[in-house]
Amino acid sequence: PMDDSVARIGRHGVELLRRARGFAPRPLRLVEPTPAILALGGYAKLCRMLGDTARAQEYHQLAQGMATEWMRMADDGDHYRLAFDKPGTWSQKYNLVWDALLDLHLFPKEVARKELAYYKGKMNVYGLPLDNRSQYTKLDWQVWTATLSETQEEFQTFLAPIHRWLNETPSRVPLTDWYWTHDGRQTGFQARSVVGGVFVKMLADPQVWQKWLARSRR
Repeated sequence: PMDDSVARIGRHGVELLRRARGFAPRPLRLVEPTPAILALGGYAKLCRMLGDTARAQEYHQLAQGMATEWMRMADDGDHYRLAFDKPGTWSQKYNLVWDALLDLHLFPKEVARKELAYYKGKMNVYGLPLDNRSQYTKLDWQVWTATLSETQEEFQTFLAPIHRWLNETPSRVPLTDWYWTHDGRQTGFQARSVVGGVFVKMLADPQVWQKWLARSRR
């Protein structure tokens, strides 16, 4: 296994039996092998906190340059692609939320604004599909995407279909985080700890997280 993916070694090398994290969303044509942009930005911030300003500057500049290159290669006019070499594709850029929450600011706000505006035209009755390949979605990642909103009204635009799904889904099971946005049925997974990700909005509200941080220090 490779995280959620399952692979085996066959006569022709690695054969994927299930493609998921570790080998997802699909093979991407990159200019060169690149590590995760936000991870590099996070590392730069840790270096700065430890007083290693030279290394912090080095990795911050590296992450910033990669973010700029990502925007160039993924640009598809009114949104950003699922894969660099696949024009006409799209996907939720839910991990952008950590750029703001970790105070990295590697991507300009316009990236999230463009994406959210595009997503509004892709909404189904029970939420926003994960990407253009299927009508299913992930509960926690939808809320991460919604947290990119700059107004409460826009946030509610993405939350309202999820609220409707919770009330109307025919799959009465312990909370699933993977379901179909057109009919509300469970796709797979249930009662997983990842559903805690729906509380990410609290981290975007300084008054809320500072309140609980203060309580934890008593």
